[in-house]
Amino acid sequence: MNTADLLRSPNTVLANAVNDALDIMRPRLLDTVVERIEFAVGTQINGRPHIGTHLVQSLSFLIAERARDEFGVDVAVAFTALDNAPARTITSDGRKYQLTYHHQLADDGIRALVTEHYSPLFDTMTQRTGVEYGISTYTEQQATPEFRAEFLRTLEYLEEIRYWLAPASGTAHIRLPCPVCGWTEKYADRTRLLELDGSGALFEAMCHEHGRYEADITPLGGGYLDLATLYRNVVKERSYPPDDGTLHVMVKGGDWAFGCQLVDGAHVSIGIPSGSLPLRLFTPQVLGSDGGKLSKSLLREAASHGPAADPGQSGWLLDPATWPGTQADYLAALSGLGELMLSSPRHFYRSYTTTALESLMTTRQPAKHQLQTHGRPRNIQIYKQYFDLIASGEKTVEVRVAYDSMKRIRIGDLLNFTCRGEECLTRVTRVGRYPTFKEMFGTEDPKDVNPHATEAEQLRTIQAIFPPHKEALGVITFEITRMNSDE
Repeated sequence: MNTADLLRSPNTVLANAVNDALDIMRPRLLDTVVERIEFAVGTQINGRPHIGTHLVQSLSFLIAERARDEFGVDVAVAFTALDNAPARTITSDGRKYQLTYHHQLADDGIRALVTEHYSPLFDTMTQRTGVEYGISTYTEQQATPEFRAEFLRTLEYLEEIRYWLAPASGTAHIRLPCPVCGWTEKYADRTRLLELDGSGALFEAMCHEHGRYEADITPLGGGYLDLATLYRNVVKERSYPPDDGTLHVMVKGGDWAFGCQLVDGAHVSIGIPSGSLPLRLFTPQVLGSDGGKLSKSLLREAASHGPAADPGQSGWLLDPATWPGTQADYLAALSGLGELMLSSPRHFYRSYTTTALESLMTTRQPAKHQLQTHGRPRNIQIYKQYFDLIASGEKTVEVRVAYDSMKRIRIGDLLNFTCRGEECLTRVTRVGRYPTFKEMFGTEDPKDVNPHATEAEQLRTIQAIFPPHKEALGVITFEITRMNSDE
């Protein structure tokens, strides 16, 4: 199936600069020694997830799978359940107070929410991609010595960063829940830093019921540290250990692109840490029919005032549990949607209305070749010049470094080569293994690899794409034959 028949996407500055959505990771990978890539995705635990939440999460797995195959490194997805999201809010004496999901449900309640709403998706995506995942909570994160120590370091620059963290007021939202009831001022406007030294920080705060109290924050303990979104991300991005061989990639919804301007301003004011900050990868933003970001807060507000503001919108977009079919079908459609978005940078670096997503997920049927017993084809991104040679039948041997994912490919497997929205389905008829590219050309016919270049030209090109430390992994070739879509 040609994805151009399903979706037309405009060009953008970023899409025009890359051949694949993952190309933005390449400069960092070339600049540092990376043994592992961890894709971090966080989600507020504030009710049932909608299609936008599930899209970011499923794309994290699909992106990790492509990165593993493209760059030949181990990958994993790290999911953080943001259980500091407000479960209840009240107004007292003209000030807003909030109670987090953690303080309302405790650990067992949070685990039950994650198991109900997220684990089925994660387990399915692991089965589809082979990418493992881990789950943690913000409560666990804020309790780590690394996170708390980094927070204490930022307090030394509080005057420099406070307007980056709260541009309207300059009051950084450092929420320290009351040790008796767990409620805290939402905007922390009466929270004060009393002391800061090498052992920690002493704050005072106010509770609507229990009055003034103190919170002593140290690297190893003290009160619960509830940071608002911008501040939390500044501390989290700075708290990753440097030079641990892991490239950390923050996978965020597209609306975060605006907020990261403020996060980066705070980083500059504090000083970039010795270890590079994590990369960020923004996924397509999901919009309602009016062009605004799909928002759980607005959905709850609309529900409290009667019928939904967008009556033509299918209910499953807001609550995937109501998908008109099995949940297995829903997850398959979600995965297909993610693969479509990743098939071209133009499809990835854009936004989608819920109307467009509904059409794509309900009308796009699996290609016939995906329903056969030989299994799901492996999508392989390839440069345009080589894609055209495969599509024309001139190129019958594909050369790759022997990454673990490549070594799992066997005779009879389907390889679906993709480039800029085009697809070419092939079947593997022979697999070859060689120590080096030069030895590979001693057996393989250069004309089968590229009929328009000499062996010497091909060797220079391949070694430029795959540097020596990649070639040292070994070389693998796949002899391929074109397939029709109805085979």
